[in-house]
Amino acid sequence: MVVYMHQDFIRISTGIRELDEALEGGIPKGSWVAITGEPGTGKSILCMHYAWAGLLGGDPVVYVTTEAEFRDVVRQARMFGMNFESYRIHDISSRETPSETPDIVVIDIFGLLKIARQMSTQPQVDTETARKKWYAALDIETLTAAIHEAYRILGVLRDEKSKSPFKHVRLVIDSLSAFWADKPAMARKYSYDLKIATHRENVTAYLVSQYAMTTKSTFGFGLEHIADGVFHLWMDDVESAREVRRYLIIKKMRMTNHKRTAFKLEVQPGRGVVLSGP
Repeated sequence: MVVYMHQDFIRISTGIRELDEALEGGIPKGSWVAITGEPGTGKSILCMHYAWAGLLGGDPVVYVTTEAEFRDVVRQARMFGMNFESYRIHDISSRETPSETPDIVVIDIFGLLKIARQMSTQPQVDTETARKKWYAALDIETLTAAIHEAYRILGVLRDEKSKSPFKHVRLVIDSLSAFWADKPAMARKYSYDLKIATHRENVTAYLVSQYAMTTKSTFGFGLEHIADGVFHLWMDDVESAREVRRYLIIKKMRMTNHKRTAFKLEVQPGRGVVLSGP
């Protein structure tokens, strides 16, 4: 685990040196960080850096991807010098049991559907509930069950009844907005439900929240309020600027005297996200 000690806090590296420095060494362990912004601003690449830093430091990773198949994440990450395939990857949708404990467990839409189907066949679930859950892949209860199953596969639970990992885990959910796409007014409730069910001292999470291109505001109100930190990404209007100019600002980070001015953000081949001052 790549960590920094500051003011008696263990801080977790973001995988980007400039961002760590702006956070007094990194994210306080156990924090939930919302990554917000419009499409194309670099949110998913930020997640790749975070997961890659975990793998390099020995942290197991749970990577939830609802926007793309993980093989596409792997291909894109390779372009930025991050070779996820050099580590043991297990897809939760696979019918095969891993022969070795994996380094990273992937949960995509097919994995969520598998978990939803398993939940629908549990003996204590009545017929009507089962019918509702059968295709409820994008359901917070399904997501919670899938994350717990990922912890079990990673071997970070002391027993089957445990909910809190005994070893630090990096959790990425890209994106959480998918779980309230049809009910954006429920975003805050769903965010609270997920935090109550999964927030643990040994889990530090990146949670991506999409911003609508038309309104340039969050798609679903609530995640930023329950998050311990918020990294907001945006770009200048491309029609007037006639080029892509991206930015990142740390809107908040609890227990941290963080930098309060925006970074310029570039995405470079072989490097990924590169941050620079104003």
